[in-house]
Amino acid sequence: MKLIIHGGFFSESSTNHETKVAKQQALERIVKDSYEFLKTHSALETVVYAVSLLEDDELFNAGFGSQIQSDGKIRMSAALMDGATQKMSGVINIEAVKNPIQVAEVLLQYDDRILGGSGATHFARQNGFEKYSTEIPQRRAEYEAKRKASGTGTVGCVALDTNGKLAVATSTGGKGFEIPGRISDSATVAGNYANAFCGVSLTGVGEDIVSNATAAKIVTRVTDGFSIQEAFTKTFNELKPYDGFAGAIGIDHKGNVFHQDSHPSMVFASFDGENFEVFQ
Repeated sequence: MKLIIHGGFFSESSTNHETKVAKQQALERIVKDSYEFLKTHSALETVVYAVSLLEDDELFNAGFGSQIQSDGKIRMSAALMDGATQKMSGVINIEAVKNPIQVAEVLLQYDDRILGGSGATHFARQNGFEKYSTEIPQRRAEYEAKRKASGTGTVGCVALDTNGKLAVATSTGGKGFEIPGRISDSATVAGNYANAFCGVSLTGVGEDIVSNATAAKIVTRVTDGFSIQEAFTKTFNELKPYDGFAGAIGIDHKGNVFHQDSHPSMVFASFDGENFEVFQ
């Protein structure tokens, strides 16, 4: 069993020492709690569980604590992919729900599995997700001061379970001050992708990640025989011509865990029951 999570880039908001320590502690708590969950649950169930915990923590830009768009509203996106079935589900620009990843989980059972805008929000209400404000005072202050965030905040999880199955989940509160209707990479195969061979979750600038088809490329290359490190290296090299801003976490079917970023520093943590690693 293996597990790795990410919480965007450290440059996303406050960069003081206290924030860094708080994020390290939060990621350690969440990755270890999620690993305990993984012991008795599938990879698919676990990535939803882990990303829900990340969404609930205001230190990270997803769910509670999401960025505010240029019209003063919060719109979030999230996606889930089961490596065993290669089914993906997601919500794009959903509003006023506590855990967008849990709405994506419900959608996995439907034929129409990726919903956007008011349709996603309506689906959430129909399925018992109550209206919930994910705004925090810090985000409102940033908005009112028109202090643009760097656009690097997303959370994600990749898990490999006891049956050797992989799953990935990704959730974002957006980059802040974007044009309403903008679609991030998080609910696309560029930012969230898994099959039986590999699972990958991305964070960074969505437009850069989509231009490179990053997650899908990494997973495809592992499927075609690349090592996970080789797949990451080649794919990240392809970001360089346009200085693409991205960070990624991944696990392959052999249990190899890998992470890489194009610019410092993606915040992440991994745990396999014995070995723990967190960003420094």
